[in-house]
Amino acid sequence: MAEKATGSPASFVDQSVVPGDVVLDLTSMANQTIKLGGGLRQDCDAIAAMKAGTLKFSKPNKYWVETSQKRYVPCAGDSVLGIVADSKADNFLVDIKGPTIAFLPVLAFEGGTRRNIPKFEVGTLLYVRVVKANPGMNPELSCIDASGKAAEYGPLKDGYMFECSTGLSKMLLSSPRCPVLEALGKNISFETAIGLNGRVWVNAGSPSTVTVVANAIMNAESLSGVQQRIMVDKLIQNLKLST
Repeated sequence: MAEKATGSPASFVDQSVVPGDVVLDLTSMANQTIKLGGGLRQDCDAIAAMKAGTLKFSKPNKYWVETSQKRYVPCAGDSVLGIVADSKADNFLVDIKGPTIAFLPVLAFEGGTRRNIPKFEVGTLLYVRVVKANPGMNPELSCIDASGKAAEYGPLKDGYMFECSTGLSKMLLSSPRCPVLEALGKNISFETAIGLNGRVWVNAGSPSTVTVVANAIMNAESLSGVQQRIMVDKLIQNLKLST
């Protein structure tokens, strides 16, 4: 397998990697605690890539390999959009585009008790957090954040949901703000929920606005930041002409 010479952690961030590349040398990172995301594995003091993609880093200490693919591989901590597939006595079965169905405990809600269990029909769209994702096991979900609050998690009503690649989802959630979302936000009012599993929900005051936002997002993946802004300008002009 290919292997790059190890260097400082920053030297490989935002660089392309392939399976087998050693991207971090723990012997040179004494007294540092790091968190590994998807696409990385530890072998003694070396952290190697398991997938082809781009090595990413987010403060304070998380590294992962960013890839663009249709299939989603669940990872603890991910925020995703799930569709209720069935309900049981103790949990809801939820489709999150992963290899297996995920489950959402009926008590995994803010203030959840046996007396106020939520009721969701099959097909309900939920914004949820992955709390456990181990190989060979169904992922576990939650509708509360790490502090036990509902935050933005829960059912998404109305609006329009579409599927995209996981790479586009990550681009939309990147910091600084993705150019297409920034340009849209300066011109029209809308709300979105973006799941790392390649699902995006859009809601706005009119169907035409929802269509413009959804089309802009779907077309943005292969465009540069400048091209995204030009595309949004044209879509906004067409929207104004049609109203």
